[in-house]
Amino acid sequence: MSEQQQGRLYGVGLGPGDPSLMTVRAVEVIAEADVIAYHSARHGRSIARSIAERYLRPDHIEERLVYPVTTETTDHPGGYRGAMEEFYAEASARLAAHLDAGRTVAVLAEGDPLFYGSYMHMHKRLADRYPTEVIPGVTSVSAAAARLGTPLVEGEEVLTVLPGTLPEEELTARLASADAAAVMKLGRTFPTVRRALERSGRLADARYVERATMGAERTAPLAEVDPGTVPYFSVAVLPSRVGAVTTAVTADPVARDESTDGTDTPEAAGPGEVVVVGLGPAGPLWLTPEARGELAAAEELVGYTTYLDRVPVRPGQRRHASDNKVEAERAEFALELARRGRRVAVVSSGDPGVFAMATAVLEAASEDPYREVPVRVLPGMTAAHAAAARAGAPLGHDYAVVSLSDRLKPWEVIAERLRAAAAADLVLALYNPGSRSRVWQVGKARELLLEHRAPDTPVVLGRDVGGPEERVRVVRLADLDPAQVDMRTILLIGSSQTRTVRRGDGTEIVWTPRRYPED
Repeated sequence: MSEQQQGRLYGVGLGPGDPSLMTVRAVEVIAEADVIAYHSARHGRSIARSIAERYLRPDHIEERLVYPVTTETTDHPGGYRGAMEEFYAEASARLAAHLDAGRTVAVLAEGDPLFYGSYMHMHKRLADRYPTEVIPGVTSVSAAAARLGTPLVEGEEVLTVLPGTLPEEELTARLASADAAAVMKLGRTFPTVRRALERSGRLADARYVERATMGAERTAPLAEVDPGTVPYFSVAVLPSRVGAVTTAVTADPVARDESTDGTDTPEAAGPGEVVVVGLGPAGPLWLTPEARGELAAAEELVGYTTYLDRVPVRPGQRRHASDNKVEAERAEFALELARRGRRVAVVSSGDPGVFAMATAVLEAASEDPYREVPVRVLPGMTAAHAAAARAGAPLGHDYAVVSLSDRLKPWEVIAERLRAAAAADLVLALYNPGSRSRVWQVGKARELLLEHRAPDTPVVLGRDVGGPEERVRVVRLADLDPAQVDMRTILLIGSSQTRTVRRGDGTEIVWTPRRYPED
């Protein structure tokens, strides 16, 4: 049959419920259509039809597409998915019969047809066979934001749209990391969504919108909503975090200026807290959802300048950058802000508990006047694990982690630990191997290790892993050149069992067997 003899398929977005929010094009298409199709439950009522009712003609052919099930409980041999697949196949066949007869078919869809809409199942089955047009509509998310009268997203914020049918753990992780979010498909999923909001620390910010723009519209703080009253046509909204306070930046938080004397600190809205956040070794791909969420929620950001620069600037946050050699002062500064009621995030590269800021913060928090300040530590990907993953699996068996920096402990202690770890045949991850002021430690460590390790022991040099200057190389222990090592490099020294293998594509991998040979 030629295209001219076929009917035309329309997916018509009706908007969120108020008929006056239908587009002019939607009204035109309904007026011109021969067939009006809409989905409904077994009771026969259709919200889509009720929205478009004023534009329906007596001579319209109406196709009511009745769902066989509305929950996942069914005795269909294929389960819920099987029942729905059979229904969509049958429904699309009914519409195809009209299209083959040359009739124009308009499938009505609440909101937008391709946004969690049932129309898309017809579209996927028919659009490649018939001329098709989709008429966009105002989504329930846009309607909910409008009815709340608050910005949904602003500036560089990202909107996350989630179905409430996701597992609770997944919802929690995504909500924790979201700037702003809308959760659809509530109804029976509402208790799960509420728990996810609470676990992610976002419940206090969440708003509830039911039947936006319809006669029975309801809005409320989500925490106050009775789960037993929530229908499917409702949305949970986390609006924009952007506040009215302009971002402030201080170059040195340990200096006694307006940043530490309290005269320029905003009034606290509630109890303060310090969260020590691990940023991972590089950019946002290495950041956990939990860490991302805490960074977004913080009122004050404190950290070494280089690490703080990796955190996106957000309006309403104050940033306090300082030098890398003032960990104790930085920790006390953060705790003092929290003691005044501020929500503080202390940023740390890698994992904050591995040669990083968590120890400094907890040490200060163990003394007066900061004993009562709440402190939490959020883990991050540490440099050893990042470099190991790039190289293969050199940490596949027992390993030890040692810092070569003698700024906070004598070299004699470092040397003793290197000898002990080497004698125990442990793989070694060496942090802080060298800097402009420490140039001899790597060479000395190599000499100590060669007393216990073969010259051809593999050594992984991981520099700026995850960053723009990433370079990962494998050398023999005897060939380790201290001149090629700096503070941005981590060293992974193999054990007697560590192997290097060149694979078929030419890449060299390093791995340590999980099974240790018996004597």
